[in-house]
Amino acid sequence: MLRILIVEDDSQLATTLKYLVEDNPRYRVVGIADEADAAIVAAEHHQPDLALVDLHLARGTTGFSVAVRLGDFDIPCLFVSGKAPSFPMPDLAFGCLMKPFTAEDVHRALGIAEDRLRGRETLRPKLPDNLTVYEDTAEPALAGIENGYIPSRRSLFTRLEHWIAGRPSLNS
Repeated sequence: MLRILIVEDDSQLATTLKYLVEDNPRYRVVGIADEADAAIVAAEHHQPDLALVDLHLARGTTGFSVAVRLGDFDIPCLFVSGKAPSFPMPDLAFGCLMKPFTAEDVHRALGIAEDRLRGRETLRPKLPDNLTVYEDTAEPALAGIENGYIPSRRSLFTRLEHWIAGRPSLNS
């Protein structure tokens, strides 16, 4: 069973998303948060396998900062937003599911995320039109690193600089 954290400031949408997710018995919503600090507390308490994160949250926080902080706990994210980021961010999320979405869109997006989490090749023939899947660019970047060298995890500041500049960064 895949444990999912929903980070969404619209309580009605969060509840609807919860019902759509739990429509499939393989998925269970373990927590709902409306801003960054609540998301981190919920993540520490429930230890989800995946987080569905809105990009614009309550109290001036963003889904980007939530994704960075959840990444420190090795919790992958799938963005759920009305407006997709202008460039892919595979080091922050598997992709972005655009609002509005249908139950089928949510189920397909979760299936793709689950496949990536489990290391399975996705055999789903058609992606939802409103789902953008980010290709993982970390592997080619690691190919040039010498054997025996283990890169340290970059600081939050450095990672944010890289995302803003659009440069690939190592996510270890």
